[in-house]
Amino acid sequence: MEIREILSRLEDGDRVLDIGCGNGYSTIQYAAQKRVEILGQDYIPEMIDQAKQRSAGLSGKLAGGVSFGVGDITALDHEAESFDKVIVTRVVINLREWPNQLRGLRECARVLKVGGLLLLSEATMQGWRRLNAFRNEWGLPDIPMPPFNSYLDQDLVVEETASILELVSLVNFASSYYVGTRVLKPLLIQALGVQVSAADPNLHWNRWFSSLPAAGDYGTQKLFVFRKR
Repeated sequence: MEIREILSRLEDGDRVLDIGCGNGYSTIQYAAQKRVEILGQDYIPEMIDQAKQRSAGLSGKLAGGVSFGVGDITALDHEAESFDKVIVTRVVINLREWPNQLRGLRECARVLKVGGLLLLSEATMQGWRRLNAFRNEWGLPDIPMPPFNSYLDQDLVVEETASILELVSLVNFASSYYVGTRVLKPLLIQALGVQVSAADPNLHWNRWFSSLPAAGDYGTQKLFVFRKR
């Protein structure tokens, strides 16, 4: 779902920075389907080693070009206005305190060309609270926020970056998926008494819900689409 949403906003010829690329899976998918030049960066050297191994031997087999390197979102080693698009995937929530999160967002804006897009896929407090409220209506307990995360207040993000970034859209691309997998699935397991793990993402149930159009505002993960002013 996330790859599909981000891909729809990439264009052939774009120079792209993918921050928080992990093992490079998504980065390679972007380069496989669009004629872009994309640099995947991650803070963890071991992740970049895995990404390089994953991309080994793919030269000439992708629509675009891909490379990988270690990087820190709060201090990017790139000149200003270097990229047409910047992708950030579940990175800002790991910076914990808001001043660090805002520093990272401003660095992303700095390296983005005027008129370019920041594609920010992060967990939000608003979506998390709405999902838990839905669960509570049916007697299900809250899903806790992981202790190593600090979900974003989507209103604060928009307000504090407004001088440099214009919000084009806020896409609740995972809302139907979260309702299906975090509300309906555990309720069915409970009602039927079957031995199925509610947390197993590899079930056909999950795959089917991932193909549905998004409805409502119950997805913790959202895509902020910003344009640099």
